[in-house]
Order: sequence, then structure tokens, then C-alpha cells
Amino acid sequence: MRGYTYRDEPGVSVGRARGVEIPMSPKKTYEVLNAIRGLPLDRARRVLEEAADLRKAIPFRRYNQETAHHRGTGPGRFPVKVARQVLQLLKNAEENAEYDSLDTDRLYVKVAASARGRIRKASMPRAQGRATAWNEQTTNVEIVLAERKEAE
Repeated sequence: MRGYTYRDEPGVSVGRARGVEIPMSPKKTYEVLNAIRGLPLDRARRVLEEAADLRKAIPFRRYNQETAHHRGTGPGRFPVKVARQVLQLLKNAEENAEYDSLDTDRLYVKVAASARGRIRKASMPRAQGRATAWNEQTTNVEIVLAERKEAE
């Protein structure tokens, strides 16, 4: 993921943030970003905070085998690590939009995309002087916030 996958439209100002090779699960990140895509900024922030505080589950639509159902959500989980990281990226995108003099009350999540990052190779020590290969997944995330157009 070299740059942003989102190409700017002429005359449209956006606030962007990107996280590269964040140590978190790509599958859980996919589901979290699906949950906040298209939401107003304050509502997206609330969804992530509720998931991080174990109050409301994030609905898992694709990667949901053997996933428990939760009231009002369906099959879902509480990806705390991912929610906190995406919340930080959302905050960075909001501050970038504010710096570009956008109205933060009218912002919404226009683009929320993720891609698998590089796999970090490591080994875990085992008994009798042995070691087991242990690979850590990373994820590249990008968030783009835009202003909602006023109803005419």
C-alpha cells in the first residue's frame, strides 16, 4: 500500500489518515471498517468506543463462523485492539480535516479501507531448547472523512 487508494475529486476537501503495518488482524479490521463506513463522525466514534468498552458488539458479516450472536447485532465480536487503533486513526483524520478548515460537525466516513500488511516473522521459545515459528499479521488501514453536502 504505497499511497492512498482514494483519489481526490476536484473541488472536494477531505481529511485523511493512514496506518501502515499496524499489528492487528486483517479480518477483524475488515469487519470494523464495514461497521463504520458511511456513518457520521460522531456516530462512528461512538460505535468504536462501545466495542472497545465491551458494551456493543461489532457485527461480523463475512468472517463469522462459530461467532456468537448478540442482541441487536446478530453474529458479532468485540475486537478491542482493532477498535482502539481505528479510533486513533479516526481522531487523526478528524484533526487533519480540522486543519484543512472543514466543518467537523458535518464530517462522515467516506472511505474506510484495509489491506493485509507484511507478515512479521518471529519464533516462540519452547521446551527442550526448541522454537516454534510464530508469524504476526499486520494491516494497512486508510480512512477518508468528507463533509456532507447540505440538502438543497
